[in-house]
Amino acid sequence: MPIRRLPPETVNRIAAGEVVERPASAIKELVENALDAGATRIEVQADGGGLTRILIADDGHGMAADQLALAVERHATSKLEADDAGDVDLLRISTLGFRGEALPSIGSVARLTITSRPREGGDAHQITVQGGDQRPVAPAGFPGPHGARVEVRDLFYATPGRLKFMKSERSEAMAISEEIKRQAMAHEGVAFTLDLDGKTTLRLPAEHPGDAGRLKRLAALLGRDFEANALLIDQARDNVRLTGYAGLPTYSRGNAGHQYLFVNGRPVKDRLLQGALRGAYADFLARDRHPAAVLFLEIDPLYVDVNVHPAKAEVRFRDPALVRGLIVGALRHALAAAGHRASTTVAADALAGFRPHSGVGPGPAFSPSSPSAQGWSGWQGWAAPASANAQVIPGLNERSARVEPGYAPASNDRWPADAAPAAPDLIDYPLGAARAQLHGTYIVAQTRDGLVVVDQHAAHERLVYERMKVQMARGSVTRQALLTPEVVELDPAEAERVSARADELAELGLIVEPFGAGAVLVRETPALLGDTDVQGLIRDIADDLAEHGAALALSERLGEVCGTMACHGSVRAGRVLSAPEMNALLREMEATPHSGQCNHGRPTYVELKLADLEKLFGRR
Repeated sequence: MPIRRLPPETVNRIAAGEVVERPASAIKELVENALDAGATRIEVQADGGGLTRILIADDGHGMAADQLALAVERHATSKLEADDAGDVDLLRISTLGFRGEALPSIGSVARLTITSRPREGGDAHQITVQGGDQRPVAPAGFPGPHGARVEVRDLFYATPGRLKFMKSERSEAMAISEEIKRQAMAHEGVAFTLDLDGKTTLRLPAEHPGDAGRLKRLAALLGRDFEANALLIDQARDNVRLTGYAGLPTYSRGNAGHQYLFVNGRPVKDRLLQGALRGAYADFLARDRHPAAVLFLEIDPLYVDVNVHPAKAEVRFRDPALVRGLIVGALRHALAAAGHRASTTVAADALAGFRPHSGVGPGPAFSPSSPSAQGWSGWQGWAAPASANAQVIPGLNERSARVEPGYAPASNDRWPADAAPAAPDLIDYPLGAARAQLHGTYIVAQTRDGLVVVDQHAAHERLVYERMKVQMARGSVTRQALLTPEVVELDPAEAERVSARADELAELGLIVEPFGAGAVLVRETPALLGDTDVQGLIRDIADDLAEHGAALALSERLGEVCGTMACHGSVRAGRVLSAPEMNALLREMEATPHSGQCNHGRPTYVELKLADLEKLFGRR
């Protein structure tokens, strides 16, 4: 069969299948054109899920009459400029669009009308393209001093087969709304309006550029809870800067729907970035929980390739290890700076669980005699059992950074009780003064403006875990030699990736070396893992290297083992504590990073303000 050139209309429809996958894709391209044109106000209208009608209006610099005809030609763009030799540099792309495919692709499968008035002055003009058939440029009315209005009707009418693959109008409308939210997050200085089927669903005024304006925009899109529980991220390394906001671990979600990543203002879905986000929270969340984060990466265009996907949804970094290290380091730094802080939603969830009672229910009468030790161990009239005084909580027999005045550990006294440094009233500490222990599990503490309830096992588990992590960081991980070195068969490319990271794996306690073209030899494994599945471990590491460029499996397994050991070495639920022990636990929590959540991301304490308590009893 001879080779033939395809007609231009067919070529454009093939391109449209890549660029304009659904109505949200068309809107993405048109909004990016408006942003590249310097728009400060963008209005989006969509009817019938965007399949019936789409309108994008902006106040950008607009286009002159002689530019309209070029705008709808394939690979015609104002965003790339040739040098003196006639070459175009595709490695320094600083605009959102650059391929010159969006408008001709849309015009080949829909009824496209572009009306524009240039900022330099002059009359407005209009051009229409219907199913690839271009009409002459003609004068037209325009409601503003400058800008452009792009109207798309009957999307995919020229390719009816594509319509069969569209989802419901509601699903397409939700995709459009999500796309506008992403664009609005990246450009807080631009006002956005979204109308769906004649109803305004989004109206965002322009915010002042900077962290404050960005957080205000994110709060309008993600809710006030995100604003209250977001940590500021601002770190730079080797001319790569990461900014944005990340949620506290206790503000985690059931899916990754609240993770937004941007590279030079471009929304992207990149496995490297998502893997780095996962790795940064690996110590704080269970596998079925996901952090909320909005991260913006600023990098020299020379070091990132955005021309790897027709829809420009993926990017490729020249130095992925640098980018991943920056993300993980910046997020962990912010989480460490948060200290013992827990999300505000913890208190809200606790208050929602309270049920007011209108009277005394059936049951035996309550006699307010002296409370039991199990029910109120902080009561001054109760003397702790001898066994409780003799047994010291593991890890709390050392002086904390913040300690109750007059308290000395039960054993190995390091300072006299009467020589303890002066300290403010315990209720002035962030977690207050211990007043009671409920059900042998929960510590109740009083603060200056409320109360705190602590899960003693979860809290001490976190303290032990953080101590073990510090010990691992100070020295090499203890290794155990295998009686018989184990050979793991892999794909040649996988084996090469694992062998190339041998030094990194050795730091984690795993000694591997090449063993032929498609295998690696394992001589030693981390002692923390005990009798582990070496074959499965190496294959998991190979998968992580292929997907994320880092050996997450081993570090996560070590983290899980440390967490298990911390769990078994922590204060158990049901253990009766003395008042000094409870206060020592509270002070240790205040001095330990990440103590606001256990190793699985659950909160270790709940704080209720006096105002919250007054609401429960109708005082407010």
